[in-house]
Amino acid sequence: MAKTITITEKKVTGVLATILKNPRITEKAANANAQHCYVFDVAVNAVKSEVGKAFFAKYAIKPVKVNVVTIHPKQVYRKATNKTGFKNSGKKAYVFIPKGKTIEII
Repeated sequence: MAKTITITEKKVTGVLATILKNPRITEKAANANAQHCYVFDVAVNAVKSEVGKAFFAKYAIKPVKVNVVTIHPKQVYRKATNKTGFKNSGKKAYVFIPKGKTIEII
């Protein structure tokens, strides 16, 4: 049986601090935690290797795999002003960590 180790985050400065914005707290992200996958909002210009380095710098765990997905802007309708517009786009990253390790997301 694998021993579970809980890791808390540490303060990161410099360029790596701007890559990981915040964890995504959604139902889909909570279900992904069962597969040792954590979901984060990341900078728009971030790439997989930078996300992995930033995650390692913040949590001291080397990720097994990183997937980066673009969030496309969604069209919205504002009834009060009778206008249509768009929500902001961005990127999110799925970070897979080794089995037996968990991180504390606050």
